[in-house]
Amino acid sequence: MREFIDRMRECDGVIDIDDPVDVVYEPCRYAHKTDKLLFFHRIAGARAVMNVTATREALSVALNIPRDDLVQRLARMEYQGSVVRDGKIPMQLPDLSKVPVMKHYPLDAGKYITAGIVFSRFGDTENASIHRLQVLDSRRVAARLVEGRHTSTLYRTAREQGERLPVAVAIGVHPAVTFACCTRVPKGKELPYAANLLGGEIRVWQCGNGVRVPEAEIVLEGYIGGETTEEGPFVDITGTYDVVRTQPVIEFTGMHLMKDSIYHGILPAGNEHRLLMGAPYEPSIFRAVAGVTEVKNVVLTTGGCGYFHAVIQVRKQTQGDAKNVIMAAFSAHTSLKHVVVVDEDIDPTCLEDVEFAVATRVRGDRDIMLITGARGSSLDPSKAEDGTNVKVGVDATMPLGREAEFLRAAWE
Repeated sequence: MREFIDRMRECDGVIDIDDPVDVVYEPCRYAHKTDKLLFFHRIAGARAVMNVTATREALSVALNIPRDDLVQRLARMEYQGSVVRDGKIPMQLPDLSKVPVMKHYPLDAGKYITAGIVFSRFGDTENASIHRLQVLDSRRVAARLVEGRHTSTLYRTAREQGERLPVAVAIGVHPAVTFACCTRVPKGKELPYAANLLGGEIRVWQCGNGVRVPEAEIVLEGYIGGETTEEGPFVDITGTYDVVRTQPVIEFTGMHLMKDSIYHGILPAGNEHRLLMGAPYEPSIFRAVAGVTEVKNVVLTTGGCGYFHAVIQVRKQTQGDAKNVIMAAFSAHTSLKHVVVVDEDIDPTCLEDVEFAVATRVRGDRDIMLITGARGSSLDPSKAEDGTNVKVGVDATMPLGREAEFLRAAWE
């Protein structure tokens, strides 16, 4: 984390806030006004950062991949990096009052840890993923575990065997590790994937409960047992409040703080949240579309909450390619709601360019695909009561053989 902050300073990507800042709303208002990395030096007697990777430029620095090559390079990335054990991590008694956890919005149920990566282990299976964690007291949090995801599955397996699930929450890791843990990888491959992103190797420390964690500013070890509580409301990626659910409680048994530790907070519905939700899906969509036609780029747009809208740039081989691209994209990312397919001359990162393609290359009777009754995202407030939604695909490509009629005039 600290090395990355230094690299962002070198490219004028950091704003230092030296004035005292309250953990309730104030840092969130700062983060909402800029995409630069914010470094709060006096927040509840501690230090914190926000907007760590709120832009593709910052993500490019974190992953050491040129911005324009991100999707293509990540689509070829494997999960075979080396995970090297470095010994045991020392712990002290847990006390969340020493951590500058923020309350982000007025109707939130309380303070939430938003950039905590939950590492878990049961039997021979490991997992790592971000979960929002609602602070209940100095040593307990309510964890939102999405049903069917790996952490939830491990937790259910442990409970069926009458056991608690050992976990460790790491806050303030290198952003490449955060990105890896936001990516849908094969079971147990988050750390090897993070190692690949970091150049081939990652060093980990073992907590007292057996869970392995990478270097982090803050580590909280504990267990998920049988206790549950109401979790929420909380603002999710759409900027609207998610519903209240009964969720399991993590009870922490130990805490490790680096000297002058730096807490990492992600602004809910901010651009860092949206980038970390959507960008990890872009390589998956790229690989799926590559099986259909020649794909150039995939972008999950900020206006689509970084999650629901995709623009896919292709070089068509046959006239029906765009519709097959649409179906491949929906299969690769089931929460996608709208997909627009464009040609090579359209910049998928420029919404004005994309709108031009829609305005001049789309006929509603021929180029729009509707899929009704499809599985949607639980985060989409427009979903039906049964969770389904309508997906829309738009073929905004030029008809093959008629390209000259659609190309824009330009100077040499």
